[in-house]
Amino acid sequence: MILSFAVLAVLYLVFLGVLVYLGVGYIPIAIIGGLMVLAQWYFSDKIVLWSSGAKVVTKDQYPKLHAIVERLAAENGLPMPKIAVMNTQIPNAFATGKSPKSAVVAATAGLMNTLDDDELEGVLAHELAHVKNRDVLVITLASLFSIVAFSLMRFGLFSSMFGGYGYGYYGGGRNNNGAGAIVIIIAVAAITWFVSFLIIRAISRYREFAADRGSAQMTRKPEKLANALLKISGKIKAAPQRELEQAASLNTFFIMPALSRGSLSNLFSTHPPVEERVRRLMEMQSLLK
Repeated sequence: MILSFAVLAVLYLVFLGVLVYLGVGYIPIAIIGGLMVLAQWYFSDKIVLWSSGAKVVTKDQYPKLHAIVERLAAENGLPMPKIAVMNTQIPNAFATGKSPKSAVVAATAGLMNTLDDDELEGVLAHELAHVKNRDVLVITLASLFSIVAFSLMRFGLFSSMFGGYGYGYYGGGRNNNGAGAIVIIIAVAAITWFVSFLIIRAISRYREFAADRGSAQMTRKPEKLANALLKISGKIKAAPQRELEQAASLNTFFIMPALSRGSLSNLFSTHPPVEERVRRLMEMQSLLK
């Protein structure tokens, strides 16, 4: 993952260097993009709960769920997160929150109906590993300049189609009559956004492997998480397409994406293939024997 962040840093420095060379007034857009990212991070728990329809539940309502998370959190030096339940029969889980103190761990009704206690513990430990690793913050920071690049690309296309005044729209470059400059800006922004998109997806896949490993370390039962992933995958494949499409907006947060496609699309996926995750978990299991 360090290499991915290093490549991302070099990419963003080159992107900024090109903007400076062309005299683009990128600072206002960077500020707007930064504020967008900050708001997304700060309100991440509320945004995800609202978009998922998950409801925070009490210990009296879901005693087993609370007991598992409370024990895992205590054993790993984490504050007790809020517990939420998403009313869908598609088995899945997610964690969100700007820090461990504001974290929310959520499970679907389908998850609790599908898994046994040890498998459920493995999934919840995976989500707590995300909390412990501050993965929401990691991905948010990695996305900052990607959002700036995407904003520049959109504004550039908009101004070129409707503004009719070249790249002076961005703050007055060296040559306001240079019609080709805006094309260069759009192209550089598009390339930056696309490459950073791929790198961020790679970082996300790495964080999933890390959370699987964290779950194995917390529970000492990696085989149970592997079993859970296979059960979840099987149920998702059998679920109605319409329900999967409705849940797909939360793919980044779920332990397993509601919709996934094969082969080449793995490059664009937020999660590694389930087969590879299971293989690694079973290797961990063999080391424990």
